[in-house]
Amino acid sequence: MPILRAAYVKTLEALKIYWVLLRVMVPITLITELLSRMGVIEAIAPAFAPVMSLVGLPPELGLAWLSGMLVGIWGAVPLLFVLVPMDSLSVADVTVFSALLLFAHALPIEQKIIEQAGPRMLTTTALRIFGGLLYAFLLHNFLVVTGWLSDPVNPAWIPMNAAPDWTGFFIGLLEAMVAMFFILLALTWGLEILRVTGILKLVMKALAPLLQLAGIRGEAGHLTAVGLFLGISYGGGLLIREARSGVVSPRQIFISCVFMGFAHSVIEDTLIVVAIGADLGAVLGGRVVFAVVATAAIAGLLRVISDETFSKWAFRTQGSHSTVKQGAS
Repeated sequence: MPILRAAYVKTLEALKIYWVLLRVMVPITLITELLSRMGVIEAIAPAFAPVMSLVGLPPELGLAWLSGMLVGIWGAVPLLFVLVPMDSLSVADVTVFSALLLFAHALPIEQKIIEQAGPRMLTTTALRIFGGLLYAFLLHNFLVVTGWLSDPVNPAWIPMNAAPDWTGFFIGLLEAMVAMFFILLALTWGLEILRVTGILKLVMKALAPLLQLAGIRGEAGHLTAVGLFLGISYGGGLLIREARSGVVSPRQIFISCVFMGFAHSVIEDTLIVVAIGADLGAVLGGRVVFAVVATAAIAGLLRVISDETFSKWAFRTQGSHSTVKQGAS
């Protein structure tokens, strides 16, 4: 039956992703726990203090943020309650930390995909990190002033918690890995259901006016919507094709990639951080609003800079991109 075959294919896809995640997450979690027990984490935490204090977070979480930027959200989430006891964190803390992760994670992989579409890797990477820090800073100060989300965090799912001995640690790690598989499987099936039923397409269409506010128009808007829901691997992959065909102008490609850097995979990634206690409104609604405003500002800047400056700092025109005309957005 077609339905059973589709379920089988999606399950295999989830298993492949899960295996990749296991090979990355388990060693990192083990090394982090070992370093923590040896006192190394406590020794290097002050190096992260300036950045973490900027957004009101414990310095120890700097290591989890760094892990997230290099590996991905799944690489950072298990470290959260290992590095800092859960009872010392508020909903605001987890929300601000989640905001940092959602903006900048898996940078070596995702930014390499973006680079293949033309935008310069260093520029778009810097924008994602700075954008995440700016949003987390604004969010932190808003939460401090209003007192919103000051309650102790009460996560629906605890990936890992600090364990008093190695036996407890390995039991916790096993439980986290099993839970992660079922969460990943549910997300994979859920997205496929939305796609097959046409709901995802309708939502993408409804987003067109919002993307226009960010300065993204025409075919670039559709491709950006794909990245918004399904991630940079999908949206960026489509942009690579369009960049090489010359259908979408380089400036529109750059703006689209900037927006996707700020807000992508909003279903899967958002559900993960909400499960560990982050506030949905802040990590989804606030993040998308910030992405629209920040991208619109960058789009406005692109309208006044020369093609030479654009090529030097924002977009590669060499090699496979030499046939793509610059053009105004």
